[in-house]
Amino acid sequence: MDLGIRGKRAVVCASSKGLGRGCAEALAEAGCDLVINARGAAALAETAAAIRAAHGVAVTEVPGDITTEDGRAAVLEAAGDVDILVTNAGGPPPGLWADWSRDDFIAALDANMLTPIALMQAVLPGMMERGWGRVVNITSQSVKAPVAVLGLSNSARAGLTGFVAGTARQVAGQGVTINNLLPGFHATDRADALDGGAAREQGITIEAARAQRQATVPAGRYGTAAEFGATCAFLCSQHAGFIVGQNILLDGGGTNATI
Repeated sequence: MDLGIRGKRAVVCASSKGLGRGCAEALAEAGCDLVINARGAAALAETAAAIRAAHGVAVTEVPGDITTEDGRAAVLEAAGDVDILVTNAGGPPPGLWADWSRDDFIAALDANMLTPIALMQAVLPGMMERGWGRVVNITSQSVKAPVAVLGLSNSARAGLTGFVAGTARQVAGQGVTINNLLPGFHATDRADALDGGAAREQGITIEAARAQRQATVPAGRYGTAAEFGATCAFLCSQHAGFIVGQNILLDGGGTNATI
């Protein structure tokens, strides 16, 4: 399917690996020129070179921490007029409700709520003026069904979801859509970290911990970054203009809900 976005300019945050890279790859395959960002300059440069070679699109790499004002400013300056924005940042650490201080919550809010909001506030006016734009926020299945040990993530991402719910309906009339993608268990570094934590807590191997989590997924496996990216690219396409303010689960059926 031709997604109709060849030549569009897309910003993809935290995209040197994992789900962010999956989104960047899929948008490049659709013909978008990219501005990609991550904290690790070496991994980012490697990803940029691989995408250029595979898809023949322009790729501008901007190393830095997107959760800081300076990091966001550098990305936005390099991007210019943004047609597509994919927000993404690593999730906060797991723990128990009594483990976290006010500073822990502020850090989680900065990374997983206030950073995507700031980026949207920066690019939405231009999108609305041009009459077209796409925003996809990578959040979490915990928005639909909270994960007990991810209280920081549950809180911050729920706040972002509330902001998007109202904002998406304010900008849709100008040809701009905002939607959220909610990953479940995917084969990424984040999954490795969570599996490793479970393994240490239970005194088992990481392979055994991973098998336990995979057994909770009706699809019987972890998702891939490629299939996640393909869904992101469709939401950014010309065909998705009537999808507004939605929270789309990609979790292999792991969230047990009717609606």
